[in-house]
Amino acid sequence: MRFISALLLLGQIWLRLLQGKTCYRNVLEHMVKVGPGSISPVLLVSFFAGMIFTIQTARELVRFGAVDAVGGAFALAFCRELAPILTASIIAGQVGSAFAAEIGAMIVTEQVDALYMLRTNPIDYLVLPRVMACCLILPILTLFSLVIGIIGGIFAAAQFYQVVPEIFLESVRNFLEPSDLYIILLKGFIFGILVAFIGCSHGLATCGGAKEVGESSTKAVVSSWVAIFIMDFFLSLLFFEKPI
Repeated sequence: MRFISALLLLGQIWLRLLQGKTCYRNVLEHMVKVGPGSISPVLLVSFFAGMIFTIQTARELVRFGAVDAVGGAFALAFCRELAPILTASIIAGQVGSAFAAEIGAMIVTEQVDALYMLRTNPIDYLVLPRVMACCLILPILTLFSLVIGIIGGIFAAAQFYQVVPEIFLESVRNFLEPSDLYIILLKGFIFGILVAFIGCSHGLATCGGAKEVGESSTKAVVSSWVAIFIMDFFLSLLFFEKPI
C-alpha cells in the first residue's frame, strides 16, 4: 500500500506540473532553503572527501610509478560517483528530513485539512514547489561539490605525494569526457527529485502525533539514501558501462 500511495503521489505531481499549477513564490522560497542553507556542509564534506580519496589512491599509484594516473583515478570515481552521491545524501539528511517533518507536522495539526477547506490543493502548495526547488538546486550544488572536491584532491596530491597540480588536472581532463559533466548534472537533477519526493511522501503519510513526525523524518532520510544508491547504480550502468 505504501508503494502504491507513493506512485499515486508521483503521478499527481507530474500531472499538476504539466497543468502548470505551481506556486512559484513557494518554489523560490524553498530554493533559498535548499541552496544557501546546505552549501556549507556540502562544500566541507566534498573538500575532505576529495583529500581522503586522493590519499588512498595516490599512495598505491605512486608506489607503482603511475603518478600521471592519480588525477584520472580521482576523476573516474570521485567526479562521476562520489560527488553526486555525497551531495544528494547531505541534502537528504538536511532538507529531505525537514520536508517530511514540516508536512508531517501540518498533517497532525490539521493544517492540510484547512488547505482543502480553502480549496487549495496540497500537492500544488506543499509538494510541487519542494520537488522543483530540489531538482533545480541539487545539480548546482553537485557542481560546487565537484569543483571543491577537485581542489581538495589537488591539495592532498601536492602536499603528501608531491604531485604537481598541472599533472593532476591534466590527468583529470584526459580521463573525463565533456559528456560526463552532463551526466553528473543529470544525476543531481534526478537525485533532487528523489529526495524531495520521498521527503514529502513520508510527510503526507504521517498520522498520530509528534512521535510519528519524528519517525517520518527518519524514514525519509533512510529511504532517500537507499533510493539514491539504487538509482545511481542503474544510471552508472546505463551511461558508463561499455560493452566488451
